[in-house]
Amino acid sequence: MNRISKIIALLSIVTVLFHSCSKDDYKLDSRSVDPFVRFNFLTTSAGVPLEYPKVNTALLPVNTFENKSVKTLKVPVTLTSSTLKSPVTVNFSSVTSGDVNTYSMNPESQLVFEGNKLTDTIFVSFDQRWKDKQTITLKLENASDPLVHIGNLNTQAPHNIFTITLGDAATSYTFPENQFFIKGVVGEKIDFRVNFPNGFIPSEIENLEIFSFLNGFDYSLTHDDYGNNRSSINYHLTLLENLSNEDVRYQTKITLKTTPNYIANGNTSLTIVKPEKSTRDVLANPASKFYNLSNTNNLTYGVNWFERGGACVWQSFNVQTFPVVVTKDNQNALLYSDKGTANPNDDIYHDAFKIGFNVVAGTNTVNSFNLKRWFPNASTTAAISPGFNIKSALEFFPENGNSKTNGIVLVIPQDITIGTSGANAKSYSIAIEGEGTYQQISPDLFEISFELKLTNVELFGGTVTSKYKIYNKNTFPTVTPLDEPCRKAIDL
Repeated sequence: MNRISKIIALLSIVTVLFHSCSKDDYKLDSRSVDPFVRFNFLTTSAGVPLEYPKVNTALLPVNTFENKSVKTLKVPVTLTSSTLKSPVTVNFSSVTSGDVNTYSMNPESQLVFEGNKLTDTIFVSFDQRWKDKQTITLKLENASDPLVHIGNLNTQAPHNIFTITLGDAATSYTFPENQFFIKGVVGEKIDFRVNFPNGFIPSEIENLEIFSFLNGFDYSLTHDDYGNNRSSINYHLTLLENLSNEDVRYQTKITLKTTPNYIANGNTSLTIVKPEKSTRDVLANPASKFYNLSNTNNLTYGVNWFERGGACVWQSFNVQTFPVVVTKDNQNALLYSDKGTANPNDDIYHDAFKIGFNVVAGTNTVNSFNLKRWFPNASTTAAISPGFNIKSALEFFPENGNSKTNGIVLVIPQDITIGTSGANAKSYSIAIEGEGTYQQISPDLFEISFELKLTNVELFGGTVTSKYKIYNKNTFPTVTPLDEPCRKAIDL
């Protein structure tokens, strides 16, 4: 073969390869002249399904998925085409290696695409818990338009078949909030939610006693119908008596119980409180000294008398600090913003006497009360250790009810949850409370000095205490060491 023939032959091979690769659906867009339909199931790096209409162009579809949740599984199917002039239907089949009564599908066998709606979804629902591992195989069969190709325009990854493996279902529940405050008026209602991260099966929950109670007042408890939402249940607590003694703290605690099929984790206790009434002038507004919403990373700065390197030292920490948002009718409400409108319904009110510690957004946690050093092997995700984020942490009581410079501070009594992850994961509920003082020690510099009490029999053998100081700026003076023992870190 002469040199020119070799070049022509090589160009022919390249041309063939180019046209073959151009059929790869990952390089096609909605202007493709060869329409095709395929499963478009995407998962994040953590193996969590990316549900339509969320998109991530960096992810490639998968053809198998191990499902360990009893929530409805959404399987998207996409038709790659230009805008459709008339509807296109695509038929699919399903078979299982196990019990057909384990699941149901909607639609059962046919998908519809029309106009700009080029994605349809197969909803796989679970009405009972599967006993053994099984597979559910979905297959795209044919389209009403013969020009629509079934599967990708290649043979390497056609994605015309999608297989679901039903693994060991891990179901749990948690409270998204751990505390509510009430006014104490008969008929008053509190709405709260129980979250099921991996879903729930109504027939299992319907007659299951998921709560234990420590009641400090009379109330009724109801919940919404389960409906099609398998991610949470909405409950409604209605007060059946007037809590009229202003000098008494009324408190009820509702705790999630671990059952054979549902594990209580995260926030496992919900406390409903009617606190003692105190006469305070909201214009004193001591809480505002410790947050600055114009700075999204506003911090308070603390020191905790704690063990480090075999010695007791004032160990420093900092934490993102925010106001506690309340409704207009809250006795401690102070208008923060009317959003520049005459509509009172969009006004924002803050509690003049409370602050909390939390992240700006996301699923991470902050170092409230230096507790991450107390438990160095604890999980730092909010789902497992929500107690690192204390949304309503400290309450101020100005001297004479109106002082703008000093007064008493309380750690708001509540139960927080700290836990570990992994094969030997475990959660611990810790009751916290405490008391101290706050004062202005120089222009624009405030100091909070208090003792924190933590109670958990398994971790501490009962109640332990630790000393703290918190400042609204990082220019605070050196704190004099204490001549007393200190707490040491504990591996959970």
